[in-house]
Amino acid sequence: MPLGRWKKAAPLVDNDEGWPEPEAARVPEEADGEPASGSGDPSRPPLRPRLVFHTQLAHGSATGRVEGFTNVRELYTKLGEAFGIEPAEIIFCTLNTHKVDMDKLLGGQIGLEDFIYAHIKGQKKEVEIYKSEDALGLTITDNGAGYAFIKRIKEGSLIDRMQVIKVGDLIESINGQSVIGYRHFEVAKLLKGLVKGQLFTLRLVEPLKAFDMIGQRSRGGKSATGGQLGTGKGTLRLRAKGTATVEEEPSAFEEKAIEKVDDLLESYMGIRDTELAATMVDLGKNKKNPDEFAQALDEELGDFAFPDEFVFDVWGAIGDAKAGR
Repeated sequence: MPLGRWKKAAPLVDNDEGWPEPEAARVPEEADGEPASGSGDPSRPPLRPRLVFHTQLAHGSATGRVEGFTNVRELYTKLGEAFGIEPAEIIFCTLNTHKVDMDKLLGGQIGLEDFIYAHIKGQKKEVEIYKSEDALGLTITDNGAGYAFIKRIKEGSLIDRMQVIKVGDLIESINGQSVIGYRHFEVAKLLKGLVKGQLFTLRLVEPLKAFDMIGQRSRGGKSATGGQLGTGKGTLRLRAKGTATVEEEPSAFEEKAIEKVDDLLESYMGIRDTELAATMVDLGKNKKNPDEFAQALDEELGDFAFPDEFVFDVWGAIGDAKAGR
C-alpha cells in the first residue's frame, strides 16, 4: 500500500482560451490527507513538491501544463508533448508575454509563478549580405537546446538596415554551413570571422507570430534579470549540469553583478546569456583573488576559452557590484 499520494493533477491541456494564473507548486499529502513532513522513517525517501507551470504557444493555443523537467532540453520535450509538436520546432520561450521580447527570455531560471510561452518555427528565409563594415551589429544568444538566434540588433548597424532580418530569428546556416547544435559564442565567432568586402548568406527562420504581432520589428535590448525572473518568490534554477533546484531570488548584488557580466559578454564575445553570467557570478563571489577566479572559470567553463583581459574585467565587475558601484 502506498505511503503517500499526490493531489490529483488537472488535465494536461485545458480548452479554455484564457490565461489563468500559474500554480507555483503542488504539495504532496500523506495517506490521511495531511501535508507530508520531512520527518519520520529515515529509510523513506522525502517527497519533493511537484512544480507545475502553465504554458501556451506564443502565436496562440489552448493552455497546457508542464512539469517534471530539470533542464531546458527536458522542458522543450514536455512542451512538445503538451502541444503535440516536435521539440525541435521550438526556437525559444518567453516568460509572461507572448511577444518576441528579449527582456523576458527564458534563460536558466523560471519564477515559480511564471507563465511560459513557446515560440515555434515560422517562415524560412535566405538573405545575401555584402559585408561592407567590420561589425554586423548582431548579438547572439542560444536556447540551451541547440539553436542560436538573434537577441539584439544594434541601431544603425549593417544588419539594422536590412529590414528582413529581425530579433528572434533562428540562424540555421552561414554560407551554407549548418550551425544547428552550435553554442552562441561559436556562431558569433563565425560571424566575426567573415571577410569584409565579400558577400555572405544567412539562412534564417522567423518565430511564428500571431496576427497582432505581424509587422513588429524590435532591435531587442539588454537582458533585464529582474524581469526575467517574474513575480514568484522563488525561482526554478535550470542547470546545464546536474539537476534543477528551487532557490531564492537573486540578491540585489547578484542581480547587479549578473547585468554587468552580461554586458561584458556582449562587448567581448557578441553574445548575451544571463545563465552564463549568473554562473560566473556564482563562481566569483566567494573567490579571494582573480587567480582563484580564473582557475574556477577554467575548470567549470573552459570550453569558452575566455581571454585573460575579459576574466580580469569580470572579476572587477563582480567586485564593483559587491561594493555597490
